[in-house]
Amino acid sequence: MNCGGAREEVSAGGIVFRYERTDMGALRPVFLLIRDSYRNWGFPKGHLEAGEGPQCAAVREVAEETGLDGLVVHGEIATIDWYFRFRGRLVHKVCHFFLMRTDCAATCPQREEGITACRWAPYEEAITLVSYANARLVLERAHVMVQAAAAAAECAAAREAACSADDEPGPNGTRDSMRELLPGVVSRGRL
Repeated sequence: MNCGGAREEVSAGGIVFRYERTDMGALRPVFLLIRDSYRNWGFPKGHLEAGEGPQCAAVREVAEETGLDGLVVHGEIATIDWYFRFRGRLVHKVCHFFLMRTDCAATCPQREEGITACRWAPYEEAITLVSYANARLVLERAHVMVQAAAAAAECAAAREAACSADDEPGPNGTRDSMRELLPGVVSRGRL
C-alpha cells in the first residue's frame, strides 16, 4: 500500500542463524545481528539489483554486509514495509526477508556501507537488542521456523533410530519391524 507520491524501494535481507554449543553441551541457535551507523541493531539487507530476484539479492546482501559465505536459504520469512523520509522525500520501502543458515561464526562488517558491528546472539538476547518493532516480528517468525525445523529433525532422527533398531531379528528370528506393523503410519512419516 503506497501513500500517494512516495518513491518505491524494494530490498531483501536475511535472518541468519547457526548452531553453537551451550556450557552444558546442548546445541542452540544463535542469530546474526548487524549494527548500523546510528547504533541500531537489525539485520543485513539491501536493494535488489536490475534483474535480480529477492532471494538472490538477500543472499548477496548478507554476504556483502557480513562477510559470510556458504549461506543456505531455508525459506522466506516475511515481507515487511515501512515509510520514511530521505532528503525531504517520502519513501515506501518493501523488504523481503529470508531465513538462512551458516556454519561459519566469523564475520566482517561492511564498514563502507555503515555496518559498524556484527554480533551473534541467542533469540532471548537478540529480541531485546533489535531496534525496530517490524524487525522484531521478523525475528520472532524466524525463531519459530528454526524451532519447527529442529523439532522435525529430532522426530526424523528418532523415527529412523526406532525403525533401524526394530529391523533386527527378534528372539524368535522374525522381523517385527515398525514398518511391517504400522506400514501406513511409517510411510506417511507420522511415526
